[in-house]
Amino acid sequence: MKNLLFMRHGKSSWELEVSDQDRPLSQRGITDAHLVGKKLSAEHLQIDFAYSSPANRALHTAMIFLRNLKYPLSNFEIATDLYDFSGNQILDFIKRADNNLQTILVFGHNHAFTHLVNSLGNFYIENVPTSGFVHIKFDEDSWANISQGTTIKTVFPKQLK
Repeated sequence: MKNLLFMRHGKSSWELEVSDQDRPLSQRGITDAHLVGKKLSAEHLQIDFAYSSPANRALHTAMIFLRNLKYPLSNFEIATDLYDFSGNQILDFIKRADNNLQTILVFGHNHAFTHLVNSLGNFYIENVPTSGFVHIKFDEDSWANISQGTTIKTVFPKQLK
């Protein structure tokens, strides 16, 4: 059984003239990442390994979220394949994951995440919002074989305000 957790980066700021990868979080993005992190910390979310896109907004979201869970950063890596907006690179990355890992959390971007949660899960989500969290469970024992899973949980900042 495999569990795939998606967390879209928090709301980013467009105030600075920087490259897409360097865009920071806005104050709302910071606040929302804390909100979702605290909610899932209270539920004792268990993660075997976490990966983040190298984009500043995704990495900052990951640090805020994982700090709320008191998650060991020794089980965290930046993965360039997660800086993807189509979902193809992300799915390939997940299918190559170590089968000893039962639960993986990925931090990344839309449109990729909305596409993937709708392709892999059994519940339609019109749009994974910024700082949105989605948990999909698969019956397969191999990441390479995941195809259709069950959407177990969604946590969106709007639900927590």
